[in-house]
Amino acid sequence: MEDYKLKKIAVIGVSQNSKKYGYKIFSDLLKAGFNVFGINPKGGEVEGKKLFSSIKEINPLPDMILTVVPPVITEKVIEEMNLLGIKRLWMQPGSESDTAISKAKEYGILVTSKKCFMVANGLWKEELKGF
Repeated sequence: MEDYKLKKIAVIGVSQNSKKYGYKIFSDLLKAGFNVFGINPKGGEVEGKKLFSSIKEINPLPDMILTVVPPVITEKVIEEMNLLGIKRLWMQPGSESDTAISKAKEYGILVTSKKCFMVANGLWKEELKGF
């Protein structure tokens, strides 16, 4: 299995609301030592880390994008990824769509979908988080 701790990951859909998955995922990745950057168009801060309003604000650009947003937003993120040359995408359950998956593949983006990043990397147990 790939060591994602060595990757620079941008989490799209980080919320300042601690009850939302965008917050929980970002917070738990930080606590586990991942090199993560949060994206929320409104900006803000979570766990003492600045939230960026877009991917292009992160310098250097991330190696991978993790989406925790509705599918229509994921489709827009894929367009931005294509323009920026980012080639790895993990769509959290609920953020994927057939359109998003096919568009990403069309652009040569390596896609992981229909699997929770947190469960797949041993950070959450399936029965605890409902995935």
